[in-house]
Formats: sequence, structure tokens, C-alpha cells
Amino acid sequence: MLIRKIAIAGTLLVPIASVAVAEERRELGAHEHGHGTLNVAMDGDVVGIELRVPGTDIVGFEHEAKSDKDKAALKTAIDKLDVPLALFQLPAAAGCKVTSSKTEYNLDHDHENREDHKEEHNKEHADHDGGKHADEHHDEHAESKEAEAEHAEFHAVYQLTCTAPGKLTSIEFSYFGTFKNAEELEVNVATSKGQSQYEVTRDKPTLDLGGII
Repeated sequence: MLIRKIAIAGTLLVPIASVAVAEERRELGAHEHGHGTLNVAMDGDVVGIELRVPGTDIVGFEHEAKSDKDKAALKTAIDKLDVPLALFQLPAAAGCKVTSSKTEYNLDHDHENREDHKEEHNKEHADHDGGKHADEHHDEHAESKEAEAEHAEFHAVYQLTCTAPGKLTSIEFSYFGTFKNAEELEVNVATSKGQSQYEVTRDKPTLDLGGII
């Protein structure tokens, strides 16, 4: 696991515990529905949190929001994700307040570019072969394209300050109650004592941080 810094609108936040370099470079298409990642870093009285989660987990789709219904769902989701302490509840005794919050819905543009390239390649192939073989190739590609889903994810980054960070000993995940399609979060935590990794699920939505604070 490595520590990286995240910038929002040019403002450098505290280090965020992140997964390995391979995860850092992964494509959105590699994500698993129902499963997201929450990175938490504590530095003095400052807490940085980063959430990455498939679009399906939050709004039930992973395409560009074009219809009024999808746009409304997207806006509602972002409004909810912009209030981290309603999703990830910290002990009141820690006195934590949100100082910055930013949520984005990111489409897999590389996936779209790959599809455009495939379309161009298939057109050239059809022009070259013609006839029955071209029709067969087109049918095969249509089936392949239908099998490939669009991919998108929500990416939220938060910064908090806590008056008593030593009392930040647990996190209650109301997140699962808010987003019905979410099943599990991989949680990476970095503190002055080191780095730890956990899995929090809908069935067990409480994370005990007492041993690493």
C-alpha cells in the first residue's frame, strides 16, 4: 500500500491511504459492482477521506445521465455523497467537522474510445471482405458490444478537522442504508501508527479503529 496526496481545486489535502500501484492505474471497467474503496488518513487533527465506488452501487446505472430521471438521480446521489458524516458516522466525542467536500461522477472515456476504435476497425474489415463474411463479422461484433457494459464511478474526497482525534475510535457506515446496491467497502486506514486494511459489509457496518488511533 502506498500513500499519495490528493488535490481538490488546487488545495493539497492530507495524505490518503491508497491501494497498490496496480489499483492506482486500473480501468473503471475492472471494478466490481457492489464493492467500493474507502481510504482514510489521519494527520494530527485533520482527517482525509476518499471514496471510490461503481456508479451502479449509488444510482443503479453507469452511463451518461441524459434523461431527466437519470439527471435527477445523479443530482440526488451527489447531494448525499457531499455530506460524508451522514454516511460515515464518527463518534461525537471526536468533535469532527467537514472542512471540504467534493464528489464527481466519472465516465470511462477510455472505454468509449475503445468502442469507437472497434467500430472503425469493423467498418474497414467489412469494406475489405464484403458479402456474407462481413455480415457474420458484424453480427459477432454486435453480440460482443452488447455484452460489454458501460462503466462509471463516483469519486468523493473529503477533509475533516477533529477537536479530539484520539476519540475517533470507530466508523458507523450508514452508507449501506443510504445506497441499497452497495454491499461492501474495502477500507484502507493510515495513521501515525501505520496502515491497516479492512472489509466493511452491509451485514457488519461498523469499523473498530480503537487499536490504531
